[in-house]
Formats: sequence, C-alpha cells, structure tokens
Amino acid sequence: MFSIKEQEILLEIARKSIEAFLEKGHNKSLFNFDDFENFHKKLGAFTTLTIEGELRGCIGFISSDEPLYRTIQETAILAASEDTRFKPLTIDELPNVDIEISVLGKAEPVNSYDEIILGKDGLIINEGYRRGLLLPQVPVEHNMDKEEYLTAICRKAGLDGSLWKRKKINLQKFKAYHFSESELKYHGK
Repeated sequence: MFSIKEQEILLEIARKSIEAFLEKGHNKSLFNFDDFENFHKKLGAFTTLTIEGELRGCIGFISSDEPLYRTIQETAILAASEDTRFKPLTIDELPNVDIEISVLGKAEPVNSYDEIILGKDGLIINEGYRRGLLLPQVPVEHNMDKEEYLTAICRKAGLDGSLWKRKKINLQKFKAYHFSESELKYHGK
C-alpha cells in the first residue's frame, strides 16, 4: 500500500511533528505532498511510541476526515503528549523513541469469532457506551491466542473480559498497514 519512500516520509512527519510540539508547543507543516496521492487519502491511523520495546504512548483515530499526513501529525503529537497512561514525552526522550504507524483499512462486522485471523485482523468493540480497539499486531506481540485476544478487547473497552463467552459481542474487524522506524532502520532525525 505504501512504498518505502512513503513510509519514511510518514515516519519523518510523525517525528518532526513531535519534535516541533515539544520544542515550540506547535506544529507547522513544512511538507509538500503533491507527489504523494496516498497522503491525501482520508484514512484512520494510529501512532505508537516505544522506548526499548516498552510502550510509551499510542493514540489514533478509527477514521478521519483529514488527509492522512495531517492525521499522522495529530496522532503523533497526541501519543507523545495526551496518552493518559503515561507522563508526556520529553525532548530528551525523543532520540530513544521508535515510532510505528498503523494505517487502518475499512472496518467490517464480525459475524463469527471463527472469522478472526490473529495477526491480520484488528478488532473494534462497541458495547453500549463502551468502545475499544486493538491493532492487528497486538495478539502477535503479546503471544495471545484467540480467546486471550477476545478477552483483551473486552477489557480494553472497560468490560468484563469474559463477556464474549456469555454473549455475541458487537465486534468489527479491520486490516492495518503498519511500519516502524526500527523495521525500516530509519530515524528521520
């Protein structure tokens, strides 16, 4: 879906957006994307920050009305500054951060738990006022089987982890295209 060059540019957008925010408190886009049609698509995306393999922030949008490059700018800044599980990222930490971007495909209903393919399908749960999302790479990264994955998505939404065993929960699945600086051996510093 994205060329290596496009991946590098999106990762650079994320890193430079975080850097500008941490240094100046804002992000002014200095990028020109006329040659990159993919960057103008209106797609959901998540930005994940890790330091030495440990999660340091992750925020995203299931869908977006903004062009992808703006969504990446926003999710990168939010992951660095607004993930309530962590203190805001500092400028001193930034050189040690590995940035991963996940661009989301269209969500579709899950009719049977048997449809879910670990490592390929991300999950979105909508139960009452509760909502949660897990990216496709989560069960692989955490060695989850399908039951653990379903338990985790329920807990992500603040629900009882065994809810999926008692009733068919309202699930959607989606594919995501993800790439990271460490996978590309790229740091746009």
